[in-house]
Amino acid sequence: MYTKKYSQDIKINNPDKYNLTENIVWSSPQGFDLTMDVYSPKNISVHCPVVVMFHGGGFLIRRKEILNNMAQYIASNHNYVVCNVNYRLLRDQSNTVLFNDLIGDAFGSILWIKENIHKYNGDKERIGITGDSAGAYICAMILNLGKKIGKKEDFEKDHAFEPTYLPEYFSLQEVANKNLLDVKAAVLSYGGYDFYKFALQNAETYKNIFWWLALAKPRGVLGKKFNPIEYPDIYKAISPIYNIPDSSERKLPPQLLTAATKDRITPVRMIKEYGVALKEKNQEFEFWEHLNRNHAYLDSGRTLIAGNDFIRDGIPALKVMMNFFHKHL
Repeated sequence: MYTKKYSQDIKINNPDKYNLTENIVWSSPQGFDLTMDVYSPKNISVHCPVVVMFHGGGFLIRRKEILNNMAQYIASNHNYVVCNVNYRLLRDQSNTVLFNDLIGDAFGSILWIKENIHKYNGDKERIGITGDSAGAYICAMILNLGKKIGKKEDFEKDHAFEPTYLPEYFSLQEVANKNLLDVKAAVLSYGGYDFYKFALQNAETYKNIFWWLALAKPRGVLGKKFNPIEYPDIYKAISPIYNIPDSSERKLPPQLLTAATKDRITPVRMIKEYGVALKEKNQEFEFWEHLNRNHAYLDSGRTLIAGNDFIRDGIPALKVMMNFFHKHL
């Protein structure tokens, strides 16, 4: 339903330019199928750079289809392989998914892509990641905590994440030691990066509108035992802003942080705060503001509540984003 208006517009979606493999099941944790769509350039003999996309929705709503126009536009106008990825939402599996579970899904998707993307003419050595809102947060977790790998049952103790997908011949320790979650560049669009502070305010209550939109009962995202007042460390462990490595220890790939000047969900100041944190750790990043735009300007089609339109709002941002990827992939 998100793409009816523009999926037929040749400027956005030209199927003559790409091959599309839809709904690839790349993992099934506890029987819940995780899928992705892969777009591959037609008539290109060399392996192409890869853009991996994670959708937003407050970790509670939306699926990969909300970014269909974005994926179609990149695949129709650039020689890139595009992977549009689903991860579990907190409301999935009868509202039992934990926050570390969905981060494990994102980690697993990168491992699956690196192992399999050659089948779709993608170059595993030239992977960029991008996401909007919650998807940007997920990208920041991949960048900052991609070496923090461990068993799910040990999360309370070591605050490490278990990837939902693991290549057959690698152990969890090898994934960390061999830097298998490393990517070459990232574009993080209008994300929030401090779940600890959000949890202290309203993230786990009905004051967080995303529980209403998901038709789900609010709860602790790390389980019944934990709350941010008594267990601040575990909430900070799932917050990118507290886990940026110093560049002398581990240099992160170049990042582009984007913001929207009319955004009230993740306002410009919030994105700039994350930029300050990156700068303090001497990490490379660029910053770009989308003037007079609202949150979720990359969503497909037209959105009545936010007043966004993909052609007017999304395409100008994608030109900036793709110029950044061209420089680094």
